[in-house]
Amino acid sequence: MTNIRITRVQASDAAELIAANLANKAYHTPWTEPFVDMAGFEAWFTCTQSDNHASLIARESANGGIVGVINFSEIVRGVFQSAYTGFYGMSAYAGRGLMTEALKAAAQYAFTDLDLHRLEANIRPENARSIALVQRVGFRKEGYSPRYLFLDGAWRDHERWAITRD
Repeated sequence: MTNIRITRVQASDAAELIAANLANKAYHTPWTEPFVDMAGFEAWFTCTQSDNHASLIARESANGGIVGVINFSEIVRGVFQSAYTGFYGMSAYAGRGLMTEALKAAAQYAFTDLDLHRLEANIRPENARSIALVQRVGFRKEGYSPRYLFLDGAWRDHERWAITRD
């Protein structure tokens, strides 16, 4: 039996996602800053509806609670068939392996439903939990990008991790 289920985000998820992100604001800092109001949700949701983005919600099968969110962005077709992936979990479900299961299911979704060949995750080197998560799912370290993203007021280094369909 699977402990999670993943679905594409829908407009009807707004209130529940906003509440979950607000409740986990300290948990997500300094790694990510998900939306915490309707304007933020609407901007994010609009992106998820474009051809080069897709977002999934992972829910615990038993109670339907939001375990986490997995985003696929900058989807490139043609000979590349690749996307960046980003994700975040909710503290109430931490340490139970549910985000591992969710990211595995999301990768399978990307490879089958989205017909992608490659997913890349860029993670700050000090984010040990996210690095351990992608390793459990089968991502391999491909490199190091100094001053890769401007986050929290500074350019931050990131490690590049990737997984391919094969």
